[in-house]
Amino acid sequence: MDIRVHDLLRIPSVGSLIVDTPIPDWVGGSIDHANWVVVRRDTAKYGRVPVGIRGNSRSQRFPAFLPMDAIIEKVEPEDLIEQRLWKRSPRRSQIEAFNFLDKLIEIYSAYSLSWGPTGSVGFELASGVPTAHAGSDLDVVIRTPQRLVQSVAQELIKFHKSFPVRIDVQLETPLGAVSLVEYARGSGSMLLRAHLGPRLVKDPWVNV
Repeated sequence: MDIRVHDLLRIPSVGSLIVDTPIPDWVGGSIDHANWVVVRRDTAKYGRVPVGIRGNSRSQRFPAFLPMDAIIEKVEPEDLIEQRLWKRSPRRSQIEAFNFLDKLIEIYSAYSLSWGPTGSVGFELASGVPTAHAGSDLDVVIRTPQRLVQSVAQELIKFHKSFPVRIDVQLETPLGAVSLVEYARGSGSMLLRAHLGPRLVKDPWVNV
C-alpha cells in the first residue's frame, strides 16, 4: 500500500498506536469518536507509518506510529474530490468552505492538478465527524512531483484572493512541502517542510 503525507487512515482502536510517550486521555476519546488518523511528516520506522491524532482544538495534536497491518482503510485527499463527498454532507449549508470546492475543481482542472482538501475540512469529509466550522479555512494540498510553473502558481494565488474563505495551499514536492504563496513570490528562500525537519531552500525540487 502506497502511503503519503496527508492521507487519512481508519484504524481499529487506540491500542493500534505505537508511541514513545504516555497517551493523553483525550486521544482515546478522539479515536473512539472518529477512528481516523492523518499521515504526518516524519521518517517511517520498520514498516510503521507516522500518524497524527487530532482532538477538539488546535492544541490537541498527538504524534504516533501505526503498523501497516493495522490500517483498515485509506482515503487520499484526491479521493475526496473525485467522490464529491461534500455534496452528500448534511452540514453543507453550515460549512462555507464546502461550497467553494466545486469552484476550485473548475479552476484546478484547467491546470490538470492533482489535489485535495486537508485540515478540518478534509478530515470531516473523510470521517463524517464534524470537525470543520462555519469560519474554517480551506486547506489544500497539490501534489507536484514535477516543478509547478511559477506563473501558474501566481495565477492560482489571484484566483484564491477572489474567494471569501481563506485558502491555504501546500505544494507537496518529492522533497517535502512548501507554501504556494511563498513559491509564487519567485525570489529568495522558502521554508521546506521535510521528513527530517524544516529548512530553507531556494528550490523545493532540487536536493542540495
